[in-house]
Amino acid sequence: MKLNETQKVDTNLYELNITVDGEQYAKALDASFKKNAAKLNIPGFRKGKAPKSIVYKMVGESYFYEDAINSSYGEAYEEALKESGLEAVAYPEVELKDVDGTHYTFVAKVTVKPEVTLGEYKGLKAERESDKVTDADVETELNAMADRNARMGEAPEGAKAEMGDTAVIDYEGFVGDVAFEGGKGEDHPLSLGSGQFIPGFEEGVVGHKVGESFDVNVTFPTEYHSEELAGKDATFKVTIKELKRKELPTLDDEFAKDVSEYDTLDELKDSIRKGIQTNHEKQAEQSVENDLIDQVVGGMKADIPDAMIESRIEELVQDFQYRISQQGLKLEQYLQYMGMTMDQFKEQFREQADKQVKMRLAMEAIVAKESIEATEEEFEAEIKRIADAYQMEADKVKSLVDAAAVKKDLAVNKAIDFVKEKANIVLGAAEEKKPAKKTTRKTTKKAAAKKDEEPKEEEKGE
Repeated sequence: MKLNETQKVDTNLYELNITVDGEQYAKALDASFKKNAAKLNIPGFRKGKAPKSIVYKMVGESYFYEDAINSSYGEAYEEALKESGLEAVAYPEVELKDVDGTHYTFVAKVTVKPEVTLGEYKGLKAERESDKVTDADVETELNAMADRNARMGEAPEGAKAEMGDTAVIDYEGFVGDVAFEGGKGEDHPLSLGSGQFIPGFEEGVVGHKVGESFDVNVTFPTEYHSEELAGKDATFKVTIKELKRKELPTLDDEFAKDVSEYDTLDELKDSIRKGIQTNHEKQAEQSVENDLIDQVVGGMKADIPDAMIESRIEELVQDFQYRISQQGLKLEQYLQYMGMTMDQFKEQFREQADKQVKMRLAMEAIVAKESIEATEEEFEAEIKRIADAYQMEADKVKSLVDAAAVKKDLAVNKAIDFVKEKANIVLGAAEEKKPAKKTTRKTTKKAAAKKDEEPKEEEKGE
């Protein structure tokens, strides 16, 4: 391989002029010959047994060029890229310029990482929400536990149906005076508030008693799966045959013993308080981190190529595809179920991809400016974490991951910690707790990127 020329043609875009010749090209041509000659019928010879000179006379040497080029240009490009010192951020566009039996030349258009100008990243201000746990927080969680452990009993005689009840009903649906297919049921247990039926139906059952027969008027959604019913007004004739209601357990020591490892209600409450405290602390820390990252990214200047965003979108799509495949679902099936095209699906990731790319560029710039590196101890700890997570041998993990990439990810995470350490964080007033958005820290949890059936590298994003 020979890198003939490196030329900047636009912002973040370079052209590499590359020639492949000599032994590298000769090996590729020989492999192409062995592969394709076996498919040719040469009179007087069995397939694959005709001499190269005879084959060349029959079909021409150029017959084998395409496979030779396809099998060798990738390695040549990687070598040229390394020699150029450029850092590509997307697959190149390749154009063949010249080819014969001794060499070929191609031009690779390479999109490279943009230059980043950092704004302020030291001494940033952020407000940390109070993580104080109140008695009301504990009671809310305790009541939720009671609700999860409730049993269904018969509602009091004469009681009217409420949300949360289970009504056993007979029903039949009509559009006008005509009953429609699939609109009839008997002894159907309907959990009111579950959203099991179309909008408005369950609300129409609320307020009625056992033994009552009544009409529920609804309108089918315009995007209903049945075209015959989509957007149509309908009337359901309903009869309530039974009504069941939650019976909440008494919150006492016996309840604590039944639902937990604790012997008393006070011990259970202490455990709940500690759990809430931990969650509040994590949320508060995550909120601070997100705020600081947003400030760093907001002060950054960079002409980010679209190819970086598109590449990250593809990675997010592949990660999603991998995760649903673990549940036995194909992406095509998912898109069909959701009524989405692939382009519409990809567009959902654009904002997330944009944020992650910007964050990554900002933190990598801090890594470079502050000379932040991952230590060997940190690298080994990360390998162990991955190995433990996926029940793999550490040596196996090392053979599957790109060590340099793992260390780079660790350095980026250390840059985030650096920004937090240098920030001025003040305690704010207590507010209603909301789940904090996940950071865009990169991880290497899916380490086995070389095999589809094994975990691959993953990013967490907002």
